[in-house]
Amino acid sequence: MKLFLAIFFTLTSLNALETSNKLFECTEIFKARKSELLVELERIDEQKQSLSALKTATEELLVKREAKASQDEAAVKAKLGEISSKEESIKKILQKNEEILKEIKAIKMSKTAETFAKMKAANAADVLSKMESQDAATILSSLKPKTVGTILSKMDAKKASELTLILAK
Repeated sequence: MKLFLAIFFTLTSLNALETSNKLFECTEIFKARKSELLVELERIDEQKQSLSALKTATEELLVKREAKASQDEAAVKAKLGEISSKEESIKKILQKNEEILKEIKAIKMSKTAETFAKMKAANAADVLSKMESQDAATILSSLKPKTVGTILSKMDAKKASELTLILAK
């Protein structure tokens, strides 16, 4: 029985030694894995910092671009306002020029009508007969009815009827 006990203790101590070796190996594996995890954690932390820096830079760039866009928009609005005021000014000048042109035409027509009114009826009829019908009718419309009648009576009947139709319109 002593032998049996001695063998039992020997086997138990061998088993304990073997278990101790396995525990030592597990501890070594855990240490190696721990260092790998620490390296991986460092790499993740670096990536996190890089991502954070990139996010900050992107946000700053976005703010700058928005400011630039706002500035450009304000410049465009100012230019548009300037263009609108110039356009309005040009419209006023154009309207004034048209009014002046109408006045000049009226004065010109008045002088032409006055000239024809002072002419002898036969001479006025001769000149108006040679003009285009529309122009002749315009001149006749600015004369007094009595003068128009006298001039038309001295004119060729066909031309006089044509001018009368134009004047009637």
